[in-house]
Amino acid sequence: MTFNSASHYYAPPEAPDRQYSRVKISVQGRFMRADHSEHDCLVDTMSPFDAVFSSGVRPETGERIVAYLDYIGRIEGRVTEAAVRSFTIALNATDRKRDKLSAQLTWLANKHELGLPEDRRHERVAPSNPVSEIRLDDGRRYPCRIIDLSVSGAAVEIDVRPAFGTMVLLGNMRGRVVRHFQEGIALEFTAVQPEESISTIA
Repeated sequence: MTFNSASHYYAPPEAPDRQYSRVKISVQGRFMRADHSEHDCLVDTMSPFDAVFSSGVRPETGERIVAYLDYIGRIEGRVTEAAVRSFTIALNATDRKRDKLSAQLTWLANKHELGLPEDRRHERVAPSNPVSEIRLDDGRRYPCRIIDLSVSGAAVEIDVRPAFGTMVLLGNMRGRVVRHFQEGIALEFTAVQPEESISTIA
């Protein structure tokens, strides 16, 4: 996939070459603009080629956006359309990433349609000993309490709010900050953790 240097955005393949259509997912997340400012968002509909965001912030057409979405993780692309409270980005992704997105979107669409409980792929558990520590790459350490965790991520109660995308260590599990909420932060682990490591904490 390439970006057009003149217009600064990627145009997804036209039908019939395009194999995917948008699905409704209603997933929360945060996105970062070209000026590195971070903003909450909701992705209403998405395909492996593009995503439609709802936000009170209106980026510029052609602007590069990096977002971290619940269940999906990191995506990036360029703004192709911008309205008052929504915008669309064309995704910059490899074929392998698009295949993964297709599977994730299928699961999310079914979850939305069938009213399935939260993420069934990776069950979240509340640890029996929730006291832990967050360590940043610069050596700073902060006490925290694990609200819940799975093999792919964790919700952590903590007084500080490391920036969106910051790499941290939760105990010996490495992850990135993908969301802020009232009590703390949500982490996405950089690798799926062994079930036995989660069960020993729980």
